[in-house]
Parts: sequence; C-alpha cells; structure tokens
Amino acid sequence: MISKVIAILLYLAVVMYLGYKGWKTTQRPTDYMLAGRRMSPWVMALSYGATFVSTSAIVGFGGAAGLFGFPLLWLTFLTIFVGVFIAMVGFGKRTRRMGLSLNSHTFPELLGRRYRSSFIQRFAGGIIFLFIPIYAAAVLIGISRILEISLGVPYEAALVFMTLLLAAYVITGGLKAVMYTDAFQALIMGMMMLMLLGGTYYMLGGVTEAHSTLASMAHLMPSKLQLGGMEGWTQGARFGTPLWLVIYTTIVYGVGIGVLAQPQLAVRFMTVHSDRELNRAVLVGGIFIPIMTGVAFTVGALSNAVFMEKFGKISIAMAAGNMDKIIPLYIEKIMPPWFAGLFLLGMFAAAMSTLSSQYHVGGTSLSRDIWENIKGREASVAASRFGVAATVLAALIWAWVLPPSVIARATAFFFGLCAASFLPAYLLGLYWKRMTKGAAVISMVGGFATSMFWLLFVHLKEAKVIGLSKALFGVDSLASLAPKGSAMWLMQWVDPNVIALPVAMLLAVGAAYATQTMQREHVELCFENIR
Repeated sequence: MISKVIAILLYLAVVMYLGYKGWKTTQRPTDYMLAGRRMSPWVMALSYGATFVSTSAIVGFGGAAGLFGFPLLWLTFLTIFVGVFIAMVGFGKRTRRMGLSLNSHTFPELLGRRYRSSFIQRFAGGIIFLFIPIYAAAVLIGISRILEISLGVPYEAALVFMTLLLAAYVITGGLKAVMYTDAFQALIMGMMMLMLLGGTYYMLGGVTEAHSTLASMAHLMPSKLQLGGMEGWTQGARFGTPLWLVIYTTIVYGVGIGVLAQPQLAVRFMTVHSDRELNRAVLVGGIFIPIMTGVAFTVGALSNAVFMEKFGKISIAMAAGNMDKIIPLYIEKIMPPWFAGLFLLGMFAAAMSTLSSQYHVGGTSLSRDIWENIKGREASVAASRFGVAATVLAALIWAWVLPPSVIARATAFFFGLCAASFLPAYLLGLYWKRMTKGAAVISMVGGFATSMFWLLFVHLKEAKVIGLSKALFGVDSLASLAPKGSAMWLMQWVDPNVIALPVAMLLAVGAAYATQTMQREHVELCFENIR
C-alpha cells in the first residue's frame, strides 16, 4: 500500500510539473485552445492515442471482453484502420489545412466557418457540452473503481479526488498542459499494457495453450449469455442474435466509426504546423493504439481462463455481475503486488489523459462556440476556464448517478451520437465543394434527432433505463411490439448509429442538391490550402 501511494505521488509530481509548464506558456486563446499550433508530432500522436484509449477502453471494454471474448478484437482492427490511418491521413491533413484557412480554434468553429453558419457552430458546441460529460463520467467511473479495489478508497471519495486533481491543471493550463501530460501518460500506459499481456500468457502456458484453454471453456458461458446467442469466448455469438447485434453494431461499428467525428481528437489535427508532422504521427499512433486496445480485449477474454484456474470462477462471477470490475479484480487478485502498483499508475495515466481532453473540449465548446457566438465577441482565456469548470462539474454529477456496468455503453453512446450528428457534414465539408449550408444543417439536426429517438424509444439498453418509452407507450422498447424473433423485434438490440448515420448521410447528399450553393469565393477560401 505504501509503495503504491509513493508511486502515485511521484507520478502526480511529474504531471503537475508538465501542467505548470503548459500554464506558463499559455497566454492567448490560441495557446489555450490549440496549443499555439506548434505542437511536436510525437507529442500530438501520443496525446491523440492517450485521449482515444482511456479507462473506458481498458476497464470498460476490457470488461466487455470478459463477457463477449475475442470478437471485440474487430474493434482493435477498426481503431488501426479507421482511428489512425483514415483519421490522420484522410481527415487530419484536410482538417489542419482548412482550419488554418478559416482560422478555426475548435471543431464546432471549423464546421460553422466552413458553412458560414453560427447555428451550426452553436448546435455542435451544444451537443458536445451537453453530452461529453456522460463520456467523461464513464472514464471517471473506471479510474474510481480501480482506486476503490486497489487502495480501498470509497468509490464516492475517489470520484471527488480525481475530479479535483484533473481540474487543477486542465482549467489553468489549457491544451498545452493537456497534451504534455498526455504524452507522458501514454508512455506509462504502453509499458504497463505490454507487461500485462506477457504476464497473462505466461500464467496460461503460452499463446497457443492460453487460447486452447479458453476455447475449451465454452460450456461455462453463463446461460443468460447463451440464450442471447453467445457460443464461447473464442467462438463469439451466432449471427443475427441479440448479442451478435450488441457486439457488432454497438461496440465494433458504433465506436470504430464514431472515432472519426470525435471533437477532442479532431482538434488535435489543428495543433501541428504541417502535414509532415501528421505523417510522422501516423506511425506512432499506429503502434500505440493497437497495443492498448488489443491487449485490453485479449486480457479481458483470457481473464476467464485465469480466474477459473485460480478460483474456479469465470470473470463475470468474480466481479459479482459488474463487468466494470473485471479488469481491476484481475490486476488486484492475479498479478503480483508490484505490478498492481504499476497498473494503477497506468490507469491514472489513461484516465487523466482522456478526461483532461474531454474537459477541455467541453469547456471550449461552451466558451468559444456558444457564449462567444451569442455575445459576438472573442471569449477570453478566463471564459474558457469557466467552461472547463462547468464541464468538470457536470461529469462528476453523471458519474455519481449512472448505473453499474455502464462504462462501455456510455462510451459507445457518445461515439455514436457524434458520428450521426457530425460525420456527414464533416466528411463532405472536407471533400465536396458542392456541400451546402442547408444540407449541413439538415444532416446534423436529422442525424441527432434520429439517434436520440432510437436511444429513447427503440434501443433496449438505454430506453429501459430512461423509461420514457414505458411511460408513453407501456413498453420498454417500441421494437418489442413486433412479433418475437422477427427482424423488427431484433431492432431493439441494433445500435442507434446503425440507423442514424446512414439517415444523416442521405439527408446531407439529398439536401445538397436541393439547397442553394454557397458563394464560390468562400468555397475557394475553404479549399485554398487543399490541392
């Protein structure tokens, strides 16, 4: 216990020093929001990866892998192909160049200036400010659960402690402080995860033996999961069953595609000086992100074999039904004490890197994209700090009230909502000169409305908890009114983004041909650096 506390204090001392360094060089709004547009490519890439991969990925989705097994590795593939290659090469360069041409400081401001629409900027900023605290709460829950299990700290006290700690340097230091600390934290996370993977395979007798053992345990899959379609941790779920839909529409598709429209990631493309820096960042991100997600999902699945060997129970039984506790329990009960301390540092790093970025983008959305837009004058650094403080408080409240086993679900919700609301307008705005202001508005509002309708009235996981469908129509999901086993009945397990994103894209393309084109001079300005 003492060694863990000492390690944490040393780690926090380095983090606070880096936060202080960011604060000392933050003088202007551009410094606070975009790190002065002069960030090193290595720092940017590590910051991007550390922001993308948080305790929600390691604890939340690692715990989900304890339930669903190796099929979650498809999400690792998407994080490499979509989250790194397509995001940095296909989106990153054009985002950086267009952001420079339009002097944009935030993701909503980029959309607003591309389409010459203050409504688009306010609407996008409102979505981010209102809903990113839910995603932040998922990350906050993850690290607080680890503190609860590893150090015996009461869960509620851990929530408050982590909130105050992060607020101390994010509110003062802005994006420079966030990215400096992210890079340091990413290095700790990478070393910790590689050691975790090696230790797990060693305990199970090697890679082949470990996978064979897990495959032979298919009969131990809980009956509830078997009824939902699961056949085993290596075998996956039967095609078209409820759990197959959960795995591939909510987790793999929802998160894997949603990464392209994440505001806290997109803004990083505008922090580097040239395309050359982005090219260098692809290599770093392409190594770091699959290490983090691939290890978490592999260890989460293999934890069933280790727990069965040591305690005669599978992961979900060890965690008493709360999958958010699977990875923390695995570290605390299986790994040696010295590694438990290192893992705690790694999880501090994962949580703090992502939370700091979430708080920053939520706060700047309030100050720059909403407040400044309404008042008609540039928001000061002080106003941005107030916005960050408001986001921090909202995340703490959500973390206090959200139910157990919510980390992966809350993350997928935000990723999907951003994809449906922003991705068509963002993608077409970067690549298609014919895209119009009216089409962007229709697509964003239509995608958001479709996603929220599906969330409130169709998708069972959220609709049942929220209860609005039950109150108005007497059923947890409107899809349950269809004959059992029919395609419509299965829709209650289909993620909102599967429906909302295609709807938003069709609205964008259709409306672009039906609405007035934008002034040629403005379009040429947007694309003047894009050849």
